[in-house]
Amino acid sequence: MRIKDRWRKTNVAWLFSFVSLIVIGPFLVVSADGATKAGDVIDWFSMIIGLLGGLALFLFGMEQMSSAIKAVAGDQMKNLLAKLTTNRLAGAATGAGVTAVIQSSSVTTVLVVGFITAEVMTLSQAVGVIFGSNVGTTITAQIVAFKVTKYALLMIAIGFAALFISKDEKIQHYGEILMGLGLVFFGMSVMSGAMKPLRSYEPFLNLMKNMGGNPILGILISAIFTALVQSSSATTGIVIVMASENLISLPAGIALIFGSNVGTCVTALLASLGKPIEAIRAGLAHILFNMIGVLLWLGLIPFLAKGVERIATDIPRQIANAHTIFNLVNTIIFLPFSELMVRLIIWLIPDKSNSLTESEEDVLFSGYPDSDLIAMPSIALEQVRYEMKKMAETVKDMLNIIGPSIVNADADTINSLDSNLGAIRQYHLKIERYKSQIDQLLLQILRTNLTSEQSELVVRQLNILDRLEHISQIIDSNLVTLAEEKSKMGLSFSEQGQAELNDYHQHIVEFYNFTIKAFSAQDQLAAQAVIDEKPNLVNLENVYRNTHYDRLRRNIPESENTSQLHLDLIDYLHRINSQSAAIAAQIISN
Repeated sequence: MRIKDRWRKTNVAWLFSFVSLIVIGPFLVVSADGATKAGDVIDWFSMIIGLLGGLALFLFGMEQMSSAIKAVAGDQMKNLLAKLTTNRLAGAATGAGVTAVIQSSSVTTVLVVGFITAEVMTLSQAVGVIFGSNVGTTITAQIVAFKVTKYALLMIAIGFAALFISKDEKIQHYGEILMGLGLVFFGMSVMSGAMKPLRSYEPFLNLMKNMGGNPILGILISAIFTALVQSSSATTGIVIVMASENLISLPAGIALIFGSNVGTCVTALLASLGKPIEAIRAGLAHILFNMIGVLLWLGLIPFLAKGVERIATDIPRQIANAHTIFNLVNTIIFLPFSELMVRLIIWLIPDKSNSLTESEEDVLFSGYPDSDLIAMPSIALEQVRYEMKKMAETVKDMLNIIGPSIVNADADTINSLDSNLGAIRQYHLKIERYKSQIDQLLLQILRTNLTSEQSELVVRQLNILDRLEHISQIIDSNLVTLAEEKSKMGLSFSEQGQAELNDYHQHIVEFYNFTIKAFSAQDQLAAQAVIDEKPNLVNLENVYRNTHYDRLRRNIPESENTSQLHLDLIDYLHRINSQSAAIAAQIISN
């Protein structure tokens, strides 16, 4: 189980404990004379159950709504991120728009990491997108600030009807969105009702008053809570509810919102654990943006409060606007310095050497889709394709090494041969780890709610994965053995035979490279061209077999001594060629 997932599973107990402590703890201490007013008596058990139940409904609704939006808009959001990041401003605007739709800055960050790895996006562009994603997250506060709780059950009912009555998949998703939104507002209504007794509870009111005068306390409490539940949306919902019940002042509410931005950095940190350098750098960009942003605004909370009071009259909307202004202004401030931020991040997390340690070799995925991203199958599958491209490149390295190692190696090159064959074995072990991880990931995706088209794509990717692994196996098991046998016997091919084998190997490599390019671009025309070229390679193979037989008839010693090795090499390269053509066929079936 991954670290992030383990963290989430333990959060339930922590959530109950923390809410209980925060709500009850400050108020269990009575006055010095032990007197308690009748109006101060609160049914703590009922209130906590109401708070936790309402929070559960809120979070479940957010998850329901977010998952449905991802399913509806996944492809569009993916394409926007890939195409509309030509400059810092466009990147920030795109990051804000995408995050506003999919309701998850962490998913946006994971997508960005994948694009960096695929060289679709530079780190500089990615930083702009990450800045913008923080603006996009503020849409949650804007949504929950609406006073539409009385329509919550109606939204749930309509959404439920669309989900379970309609046979149209898109309408079902829209039903999930509406139902999720209804659950969000219904959860807020439950929490609001649970908190009503606190209106007259003086110790709580005093704590909230102190929080307004001491924003660091509010930021700290909110940051801890957000870090525990890993949801700034949960913190936002509770803050809006407290504001709607007039339990907190505007400055206190702003401090709590600032704290949620600090606490959400834990999610970015956890998401980058065990990941390659691109993921860590992207997570650090997120952390620096929020931490520095809060420090910049810490002394300006009273001025921000006065500013938002002029925009809206009710505190919930004022807090939501403060959240938006905070992130929007920070993005505007940070954007001109994005290149400086990139240099700082690279300085803090420098590139590692090319040599991999044993533990580092297991870290194969830079954009490994986590549980959040898997909820967006179209994007998760795109990330898988990026990882498969890296696997295919590793296979290409193996193929480039093995040909000359067999054909050109002689007694004078035994040391370099051993080194080359050792590298191939290491590459094959790497391929096996790639395949194992991608297999598991594709099976996870296959268990989600996929369209028929997405299910077919998973099957095709699994087939291509098998073909790539099979090529690696042929190289590692068969061709490496040939090289070792030839070296052990001290044999050399005839001059003509050597030239023909080098030429045939080069054609096989080019055929494979065209196949991988077609796969990377999902270009069906290029894939068809690959298949059309296969008969030409078969003809070339037959020509070179016949010329070899001709040399045997002429009793050329080198050809006689290496005949079986020669024919086996052609046969194994033929099998690799067939696997390449099979990959191209999978692309065409798309």
